[in-house]
Amino acid sequence: MDSIRVSILGTSARSMVLVGLLGVGALARPAGAARPHAPVPAFDSRVPGSWSRAVMPRATAVALNAVMVPAFSRQTGLACSACHFQFPQLTAFGRLFKLNGYTMTALTTIRAHAGDSTKRETLSLLPIPPVSAMAVASLTATRTAIPGTQNGTASFPQQASIFLAGAVAPHVGIFSQFTYAAAEGSLGIDNVDIRYANHTMMGEQDLLYGVTLNNNPTVQDVWNTVPAWNFPFMSSGSAPRGNASTLIEGGFGQQVLGAGAYALWNSTVYTEFSAYRSAPQGAAGALDSTAVNTIRGVMPYWRLALQHQFTAGYAMVGTFGFAGSIFPRGVAGGTNRHTDVGVDAQFERPAGDGGAVILRSSYITEHRQLDALLAEDPAGAVSASNRVNTLRVNATYQPNPIYGFTAGLFGTGGTSDTLLYAPGPFTGSATGSPSTRGYLAELSVNPWQNVRVAGQYIGFTRFNGASQDYDGSGRSASNNGTFYLYTWIAY
Repeated sequence: MDSIRVSILGTSARSMVLVGLLGVGALARPAGAARPHAPVPAFDSRVPGSWSRAVMPRATAVALNAVMVPAFSRQTGLACSACHFQFPQLTAFGRLFKLNGYTMTALTTIRAHAGDSTKRETLSLLPIPPVSAMAVASLTATRTAIPGTQNGTASFPQQASIFLAGAVAPHVGIFSQFTYAAAEGSLGIDNVDIRYANHTMMGEQDLLYGVTLNNNPTVQDVWNTVPAWNFPFMSSGSAPRGNASTLIEGGFGQQVLGAGAYALWNSTVYTEFSAYRSAPQGAAGALDSTAVNTIRGVMPYWRLALQHQFTAGYAMVGTFGFAGSIFPRGVAGGTNRHTDVGVDAQFERPAGDGGAVILRSSYITEHRQLDALLAEDPAGAVSASNRVNTLRVNATYQPNPIYGFTAGLFGTGGTSDTLLYAPGPFTGSATGSPSTRGYLAELSVNPWQNVRVAGQYIGFTRFNGASQDYDGSGRSASNNGTFYLYTWIAY
């Protein structure tokens, strides 16, 4: 054990500090032997390279994160539960691991130094490939079959992903995902986040700072309240959805390139500012008249959050958003202006036998100035000024690391527009209203930390503007209630 060293942002500490790394010891267990959950060592961002119980007074045995990547577990020697309650929700330690650039390792790296007098380190490579895989199989059924379709949609795989994730160089790490999606029948690049992170002192307090290069606004975030990582963490590709959402809720996913800087001061105040530029997949050269939804210039993104670790809990409140002008078609002429502002909050408290209670909420309002759509012939909107609002509130209860139950409410509202939300069977709105409201619940079982079997139900009390006959063809909102069963494996 003394030969194992842990490196965080280029600093190291003897492995005797990591007495809780049962994940390392578990590698020597006989096949089939019971594996206890590793206690979560609390990481103090104020002291690079240190572990501190002061940050997490009570070490929880599990953690959740938007995507659980076993490559990180192999790199750190920690069980998945060190960073996740149940994947994909992050613990306090998991959030710091991400903010520190995915660079902590319990492996002896392959190193080289410059031959000059500076002895500068020129190489630091992990001895194993930072590769993981994920697969999801599912079954989806609505309360009343979608007109003209066979009810009960099986997907195998619904999604299959390869991850390249881990430390790349001192202070530099990467999370990258390549996904086959059954709905598209194709393999393509998914979420990517490349980071540089380091520490300094500011006002006698630690300042963790870094830069991020990513392809999806909010994918760089560390809380499960933002669009890239919010609940439900897995959902059906064939379930009914309302016809309105804000642009920040996936509208630019994998179609932009963003660069930005972030900082966490005194483990309390988190700030980030980034700028995004259109970078659509499948474009062979410079964007031209064939391009769609292209950002004019750059689009700024901001994030501010305040967090605090209490004796028996954790809380965060924050805000995020972006603003940009979008060419609906081509790269010249009129634009539509989108300004999205969100507020969010998250609360965590240990519960049960190594379990947790997690409360999450977010509210996003988007103001649209649709000058380009209004100028089209025929016009694409009734009014140039338009608004969309979305609300999500949900809670997770885990009595232990195996079982989890999550329930929540969601809603979308905004300005009615019979051109934006046109009438039509099933997907349309007879009134032109974007209003959709409902509830959802999920029961999950994690027999192993990297395997989940879950059942989910989404119910609608209002869909595209009405509870009854919302599409003008007799369909009710309750008809779109969706049963969803899935198995999620990461390895």
